[in-house]
Amino acid sequence: MTEHATEESPPYASSQNAGADADDNRRQVLYWRLLARLFDNEEQATLESASLAVVEDIGLPSALLDPQASVDSIVQRHPELATEFDGLMTPDVDRASGPAPGRTDAHPDAHRDADADPDSDAAPDAVPDPADAGAGADDRAAEVRRAALVSKVLLNVFAPASGTVTAAQLARWQSDAGWLERALGCKPGALRGGRAGGGGAAGPGVSPAGSGGRGATPDVSRLIPAIGPELGAIEAGLVERMRLREVLADPALAAQLTPSMSLIEQLLRDKNNLSGVALANAKALIRRFVDEVAEVLRTQVEKATVGALDRSVPPKRVFRNLDLDRTIWKNLTNWSPDEERLYVDRLYYRHTARKTTPQRLIVVVDQSGSMVDSMVNCTILASIFAGLPKVDVHLIAYDTQALDLTPWVHDPFETLLRTKLGGGTDGTVAMALAQPKIAEPSNTVVVWISDFYEWRTEPLFESMAAIHRSGAKFIPVGSVTSSGRGSVNPWFRERFKDLGTPVLSGHIRKLVHELKTFLA
Repeated sequence: MTEHATEESPPYASSQNAGADADDNRRQVLYWRLLARLFDNEEQATLESASLAVVEDIGLPSALLDPQASVDSIVQRHPELATEFDGLMTPDVDRASGPAPGRTDAHPDAHRDADADPDSDAAPDAVPDPADAGAGADDRAAEVRRAALVSKVLLNVFAPASGTVTAAQLARWQSDAGWLERALGCKPGALRGGRAGGGGAAGPGVSPAGSGGRGATPDVSRLIPAIGPELGAIEAGLVERMRLREVLADPALAAQLTPSMSLIEQLLRDKNNLSGVALANAKALIRRFVDEVAEVLRTQVEKATVGALDRSVPPKRVFRNLDLDRTIWKNLTNWSPDEERLYVDRLYYRHTARKTTPQRLIVVVDQSGSMVDSMVNCTILASIFAGLPKVDVHLIAYDTQALDLTPWVHDPFETLLRTKLGGGTDGTVAMALAQPKIAEPSNTVVVWISDFYEWRTEPLFESMAAIHRSGAKFIPVGSVTSSGRGSVNPWFRERFKDLGTPVLSGHIRKLVHELKTFLA
């Protein structure tokens, strides 16, 4: 009779497996509640009670399950959670490259040796180390905690309140959206495409705690494609549901609004219907937004140099122009090894004078309803370039009529207040204003921003082609948004490509680069 030895599991193995199963169940409960909340407005009592038990069991505040509680309010009460929310949804390199949670292949050689010699004494080496088992359990417990925090951020952002939206609700949503962006490793506002950057630009609803990421910003487009435009669409829907005029009439409520592209669009559309306190609050919000966007764009433009160096003009022999490196290099033959001293026969200075031929920048912007983002960005961009020396900037806005905004180009706030959003598009009326401004084609760049869905396509394209053939630089731009979204009439796109001036579409940084290249 052959006796078969019964292999018994170590006492900690069964307990570890039971703990792993429990953690898996806790995580599933939290994610099932997340899905139920996202796709069904009715509360599921069983999932709610089970989730509450899980949250309390892992030592997190029950406010994480309260739909009315913002992430800001939770972090204010529990400051230690701020660092956990930062970078919460970024890929964990260590976790991704290492063994899966709970896996205990700590001694692969021991397994191989045991298989090679079943009579050997290597069996104890094949037993998982209790420390490794404990680490796997810790990983699973951490995943449960992460699931609770992720669920809170996603629910607050993607399941906003229904019905009429107040200023406080909009500010709270914008704050929660900022926390989602930080969880993805970005600065608050970066994904929504308005004002990338931290600090004050994040708005009053976003807590200043944390840096908005644990490390380098990831490629978010690979994690969640097009999440930025979707966040912008949700924000636009909330703004549309606001009783904006009532909010603006109350200074306390108006102060809670965080300027955004969606809000500015509504203000610009409704500005003629506002008066008194409401109009003053609307102007203050537009001014704040303009200043924030201008600060971002100015950093992209400030390195632009206007005009090439004029080497025919002798450099000024002043200390600030002294080229110290060149002076030392040219006088190295005068080095005295005995005295350890360099004798300088001649000083060299840098050329700083630039050619004074002025460059003319003509910006033509379609102000129809579909081009609001471009209108705001290009108005601000034109004002920044207008502040550079030797750059003559002209700004024209059009729909079915054209308006020359050049007298106010240095003040984007006043320029935006004079725009009229909406209506059709007839670029020929804007062309009639732009063509006479081209005095010296070789020193002129014409930037035309539109989706090019025009009423009179053939005459407009012929005029644009004539500008290109005259020697002026013509830059057709399909979208100059912060998010890079926008459609262009395929008819115009093909013809611009054949003309050798392809449509520039995408992030506003592309236009900044093109203009800096021309003006340098």
